[in-house]
Amino acid sequence: MSGKALTIRFMTWNIHGTLGFHPGFDLAAVVALIRRWNPDIIALQEVDSRRPPESEDAFAFLQAALGKHGIAAHSITTADGHYGQMLITSSPIISSEIHDISAPKREPRRAIRAELETSAGPVRVVATHLGLSIGERRRQAQVLVALAGAPDMTTVMLGDFNDWFLAGSVTSVLAKVLPGRSRFRTFPSFLPLLRLDRIYCRPSSAVRHMYTDRQARGLSDHLPVIADLAVTN
Repeated sequence: MSGKALTIRFMTWNIHGTLGFHPGFDLAAVVALIRRWNPDIIALQEVDSRRPPESEDAFAFLQAALGKHGIAAHSITTADGHYGQMLITSSPIISSEIHDISAPKREPRRAIRAELETSAGPVRVVATHLGLSIGERRRQAQVLVALAGAPDMTTVMLGDFNDWFLAGSVTSVLAKVLPGRSRFRTFPSFLPLLRLDRIYCRPSSAVRHMYTDRQARGLSDHLPVIADLAVTN
């Protein structure tokens, strides 16, 4: 007998180093916007701690401000700090893995796979930031299908997929195994034309509501995507 479906809020946002279209480095404003939505699980891309010594370490600041638990995936490391993505959650992490999905001679890319013990039950989450070339993304999409795993629990995949084509797109591959998905135009944030940032889920019946937030356009060149998804046990 199936249990009652409880709703969990997910959010994904490419914060673009929080630089946006102004020279500020306003992590506090990023945190304030995210907190207004009060998400349970947050995927952030383009987190950048390569800043002057007087600035906050972005990874540590965001983790401390937004959740009890988290996974940082550093795709670039220099003497100045790290660049990459994060998965932050208020739910305990049962298990986690960071997968290198980089293509040769392209910018390093990562995928975070985690199983979380949420208040609604176990959820599998894959957070990622895909590459800029078509061939690169097609190979990465096949890896993501494998990371989605078996249909034994509610599964959510979210991030910046850098995908704007129709034929042979990442969406056409992922939607076969994760049929619930967002469809917001999120880039560029001041006049959104492309659906780069997405939330996918399985089963499709998990989707309750999905949103974006135009107030984010002053902080990043991407808009966030937020989804209320029902988890069944």
